Amino acid sequence: MSDRQIKTDVILIGAGIMSATLGSLLKELVPDWEITVLERRANAGEESSNEWNNAGTGHSSLCELNYTVEQPDGSIDISKAIKVNEEYQVSKQFWSYLVNSNLIRNPRDFIVPVPHMSFVQGEQDVTFLKKRFEALSNNPLFQGMEFSDDPGKLMEWIPLMMKDRTLNKPIAATRIESGTDVNFGALTRILFTHLKSNNVDIKFKHNVDDIKRTSDGSWELKVRNVDSGTSCRHTAKFVFIGGGGGSLHLLQKSGIPEGKGIGGFPVSGLFMVCDKPDVVAQHRAKVYGQAPVGAPPMSVPHLDTRFIEKKESLFFGPFAGFSPKFLKFGSMFDLLTSIKTDNLVTMMAAGVKNVPLTTYLIKQVMLSKENRMEALQEFVPNAKSEDWELVVAGQRVQIIKDTAAGKGTLQFGTEVISAADGSIAALLGASPGASTAVSVMLEVIKKCFPQHIKAWEPKIIEMIPSYGVSLLKNPELIRENHISTAQTLGLSENLPLQIARRTVS
Repeated sequence: MSDRQIKTDVILIGAGIMSATLGSLLKELVPDWEITVLERRANAGEESSNEWNNAGTGHSSLCELNYTVEQPDGSIDISKAIKVNEEYQVSKQFWSYLVNSNLIRNPRDFIVPVPHMSFVQGEQDVTFLKKRFEALSNNPLFQGMEFSDDPGKLMEWIPLMMKDRTLNKPIAATRIESGTDVNFGALTRILFTHLKSNNVDIKFKHNVDDIKRTSDGSWELKVRNVDSGTSCRHTAKFVFIGGGGGSLHLLQKSGIPEGKGIGGFPVSGLFMVCDKPDVVAQHRAKVYGQAPVGAPPMSVPHLDTRFIEKKESLFFGPFAGFSPKFLKFGSMFDLLTSIKTDNLVTMMAAGVKNVPLTTYLIKQVMLSKENRMEALQEFVPNAKSEDWELVVAGQRVQIIKDTAAGKGTLQFGTEVISAADGSIAALLGASPGASTAVSVMLEVIKKCFPQHIKAWEPKIIEMIPSYGVSLLKNPELIRENHISTAQTLGLSENLPLQIARRTVS
């Protein structure tokens, strides 16, 4: 190992959307801070942030049924839907700031308007969807949502899904035009190009092998050049671990008490993809259905219009799979080496509690293409096998921790784990992930730099006008936010009339 030591103010581990967002925020707040990015792959956004490795939905609870839960009394709890929606609005505000500041030239390079829909079949699910619609459509964050159980109207909305459908049971859908398709891979690359032009030192093909605390409170990282095999030391007062599934191992190596007792469970995903122009032209929406019994929330089936590499295609899935890898380009020993003495009991408890999930994953792994086509044909009755090919998406690592719900609870969200002194933070978890990156990174800033927040607040408000304010409690601010971000990001054509129409007094 080389004795060469490189000092910097901030180290960001992983060149994904989270590090790109945190780096971009910090560069606006404190332009003179030195930032180093360490990424073991050859380019930015090659893991979970890559456009082929995620759904690109722009999660805002417009279509995701798992964000609204039916209570025992029959009411619909929309609290999570509200939270995720507000967080996505924050992301759009920051992206709009970057566009208005000419830091992003063309927003259509990463975001396009696509209606978001929910689709259900059977009397029970139709009843649920109608109650969900009534609960959401009365909320100012979800203005413009429509509901229909009329096959004629659904034929207008989703002709590909309705063609040749046997109408032997009730069906229904909700639709809202202000949804988006987001190419998070493209956005990640755009942000890193911007950061590089602002003197951020981005080191690709550099793997962080170890991380430890030094006597002065800084963090020292042992960093290996993947090509040459040589190593050097990088030190910084603040480290952000944004390495996707790889974050857990580095959090464990840091030794901070906040990281004790946490485990991870990897779930891989696969999509069926169609790029036949005559098929693609018949569907323009992201349509989410109900998850199968025992499936993790990230496995909710959906048929999506996607824009990748300036080409329109359809994605259907995800089909869950299992690999012990924590990253798509990870090691088959990732899961095994993540099991430590402090999380062993937690991991064992999770195994006992999640037998249905394990059974579901085994069944998913064993699916043939014919089986997957049968699932697709629930959405597209006349889908032909030769029009669709299987694409392996990214790995997601669900957090396992002890909670009030018991030992070994599997978490299906995104969580920041930080040291008490704010000197290091790690991002763990999965969906809604990238869509809420700005809110999550603002949380990191608030936790880790409390001494600077008061001085930084005016700039934060300039970047995110709703910062510190509840959109839900300010309906007028919701309307203004929708209009301004839609215009800046080129989404105005899908802005619901209820929002766009200005009140005449």
